[in-house]
Amino acid sequence: MLTQLILGCIIIALTVCIHAVALSYTFDAMEKLSPRLYKLLPSLWVPSMMAACVLMVFLAHIIEIWVWALFYLGVEAMPTLEAALYFATSSFTTVGFGDVVLDEKWRLISSFQSANGFILFGWSTAFIFEIMSKLYKDEKIRKTKS
Repeated sequence: MLTQLILGCIIIALTVCIHAVALSYTFDAMEKLSPRLYKLLPSLWVPSMMAACVLMVFLAHIIEIWVWALFYLGVEAMPTLEAALYFATSSFTTVGFGDVVLDEKWRLISSFQSANGFILFGWSTAFIFEIMSKLYKDEKIRKTKS
């Protein structure tokens, strides 16, 4: 149990770092992309920016799910990459179908993964809302460079 707790904390710290870097990169990319997108698609500027933002945030979640899946493969808790990805995705999204389960030796860590996913999805939601708010207010993310 202590091993699961320690490893879970390490992976959670890693995914939080990945998320922080990804969101920071996304915000910077949105600022750089904004003037070009506005010139190219002025009437579709906001939806284009939102789509780009959501896709970049989604990519961060995919990377984080892969971290968990590779962990499950590394400790031989899952027999195949497909099974590890499927389990990691269903746990990270807190869906948890239960058709693929971990052995008793590792099952506690899946609850850490679900909590990790829950927190990171909440953080992503707040981030996307903030980007959306700035786009509609045209504050930090500008249509033209200052």
